Amino acid sequence: MENRSLSNQVVMITGAGSGIGRSLAIAFAEAGAIIVGIGRNSDKLDRVGEEVEAMKGSFVSMTADVTIENEVIALFQNVMKLHDRVDILINNAGVALGGPLEDFDFEVWKQVLDINLTAAFLCGREAFRVMKKRRSGRIINIGSVSALTPRPNAVAYNASKFGLDGLTRSIALEGRDFGVTASIIHPGNTDTPLWNGKESISQKEGLMSAETVAKVALTIATLPDGVNLYESVVFPNSMPLLGRG
Repeated sequence: MENRSLSNQVVMITGAGSGIGRSLAIAFAEAGAIIVGIGRNSDKLDRVGEEVEAMKGSFVSMTADVTIENEVIALFQNVMKLHDRVDILINNAGVALGGPLEDFDFEVWKQVLDINLTAAFLCGREAFRVMKKRRSGRIINIGSVSALTPRPNAVAYNASKFGLDGLTRSIALEGRDFGVTASIIHPGNTDTPLWNGKESISQKEGLMSAETVAKVALTIATLPDGVNLYESVVFPNSMPLLGRG
């Protein structure tokens, strides 16, 4: 079985304006994919688009709040008008807001769950509708090692990533008979803006590059048709993931 070519494949990436999303866009564009970069900040998306276009890649930016159902539906309608297909969706948009459980604000809880989980459901649902008809497609969700070994003072983030794992399993199950796969990548400490202000932890535990996560996603996306790597865990070797407190 030969690896799948990504040449001219339409790849939608949420949270594409920075961090892991930016690295995903560059890596998949280098592999020949047509990138649809999604985010709320048009300036950030445009800068990533300029990087991709400088390497002769294809990038279209689309601004949307992927926590709002109507905006997600309109987003996929626009992609279908433009490309008439969605081959790969990468749900990458995320936020990490923490604090002690007893002091955790309900509005912050809802914000984290909306961005980390509801957005993945909305985008995954719309992508699944397209992919099921075509009997082909991959949905890749960017989770977190916190879905395996939670940190303290991160109740909403932990819950959202555990939920994302359940969502991924559900999509994979319902897509099995229609050629649609779902996978989840659980990154450890990754050098992205999410770590701003948390230098004391990152210096102690170490960080890996966002490009590393993009390489894992690329490996999943180029697997032969009919094959899925459901779950991947990748983290810096210096990070005390196993048995951490």
